[in-house]
Amino acid sequence: MPAGRPYVVAHLAVSLDGATAGFPVDVGAYYAIVPTWKEDVTLTGADTILAQEGAVDEAGPGPSRHGPLLVVVDSGCRVHSWARLRDCGRWRAVVAARTEQSPPDPDVVSMVAGHDRVDLAAILDLLGDEGAATVRVDSGGQLVRALLDQGLVDELSLLVHPCLAGTPGSWSEGVVTGLELTDQQQHADGLVWLRYHVPSEVRSEGERA
Repeated sequence: MPAGRPYVVAHLAVSLDGATAGFPVDVGAYYAIVPTWKEDVTLTGADTILAQEGAVDEAGPGPSRHGPLLVVVDSGCRVHSWARLRDCGRWRAVVAARTEQSPPDPDVVSMVAGHDRVDLAAILDLLGDEGAATVRVDSGGQLVRALLDQGLVDELSLLVHPCLAGTPGSWSEGVVTGLELTDQQQHADGLVWLRYHVPSEVRSEGERA
């Protein structure tokens, strides 16, 4: 792992059959775990932001002085609610991770890496250069899968819900072996929190893929 790249934890709410959507997520339990990592950066995808836009207040309290930085992977320039995200009181600032082909956007600070797709490894290196030590991925399965495929995840955190979603496909399609269970906790209402370390050799396999 290059010097300076931050520690990356992917925190997911999942069903017993591996879905990240199509079932009622215990949002309170999910976010009660988040302070565990004291993240410097929240990394998410455009799809996640677009799905939650209605939940972001039009007039929020303003940036959170002690909150993490929000970085949105938005190569398609689909997110436009930057002011609302900045002012909702969760993050200290907002940055769009874009490609070299993305048009300039005066409404948001952009971090550019990659020609036609956002270079996630380069984005993490840039964040590390700016002093970020811990990045928490708060997104759906697509972004997590891309990070895993590239060997960029250090820890996988799963809040397993006691239900079967029955939705086609899974965030974990493809095989990732060698994960090391580091902690397991049973929570109320049948929830189980599992934490896995992704060994360096597993990350190296992803970087070579």
